[in-house]
Amino acid sequence: MNILSIQSWVAYGHVGNASAVFPLQRLGAEVWAVNTVQFSNHTGYGSWKGSVFSGQQIAEVVDGIELRGVLPKCDAVLSGYMGGADIGATILDAVARVKAANPDAWYCCDPVIGDVGRGVFVRPGIPEFMAEHALPRADIVTPNQFELEHLTGMPSGTMAEAKAAVAALQAKGPRVVLVTSLRTELTPEDSIDMLAAEGGEFYLLRTPLLPLSVNGAGDAIAALFLFHRLRSGSVAEALEGAGSSVFGLLRRTAEAGSREILTVAAQDEFVSPSELFMAMPC
Repeated sequence: MNILSIQSWVAYGHVGNASAVFPLQRLGAEVWAVNTVQFSNHTGYGSWKGSVFSGQQIAEVVDGIELRGVLPKCDAVLSGYMGGADIGATILDAVARVKAANPDAWYCCDPVIGDVGRGVFVRPGIPEFMAEHALPRADIVTPNQFELEHLTGMPSGTMAEAKAAVAALQAKGPRVVLVTSLRTELTPEDSIDMLAAEGGEFYLLRTPLLPLSVNGAGDAIAALFLFHRLRSGSVAEALEGAGSSVFGLLRRTAEAGSREILTVAAQDEFVSPSELFMAMPC
């Protein structure tokens, strides 16, 4: 499996490509990583050093990959945080090129906009770009609950509302939706849910709520969900594989008291999760 991943990069810690690439490689995928930024660390620390690459610079790297004649072998494009609309346009251009070379290729978009408690934290214009341009082109989208509500303008506090919002999101283009960090009236206080949908079927996966707050877990979930959906052809199996692996990763991180997710130390969780959680039809 060959995946073109266009995301941010940090030297210290694990967010963006630094969170997505290694798990995919550990599972046996070839990842063509194109970095949108080169930072010392993620911005959650409040200070960082490094550079943001322009849309043109990113396009030049994609140009070089295309010149190798390998785009027909690309199975999917994966994208996450977009620093600006020019980068978003470059990513969608890469998607168009890949799909022209391989019509069976998928595009997985993690529509990073914001989160509960923080609100919108991306630059002005990005939420509109996601809704108007990225979503119609995506095959898979992986919003958190806040982003689901923001993109649809619909509530998701109950399971019925969440399913209606997911269906509305699918009506915009994506065939598969994964909602992360979901809490409804059915979610116990000590748990957290994920909801996945495809072809009119909905599946729920529930894991214990862990006592930590880290950056980069969503990037890993999107990558793992994409891999397992492509490998198995089943949204339920993709939900189980991604959810079980990320729970194991986060549990190891919580036990260690680490501010950064232990992507390398907990790498066996990607191949053989220490605890398996089942996706239930809902």
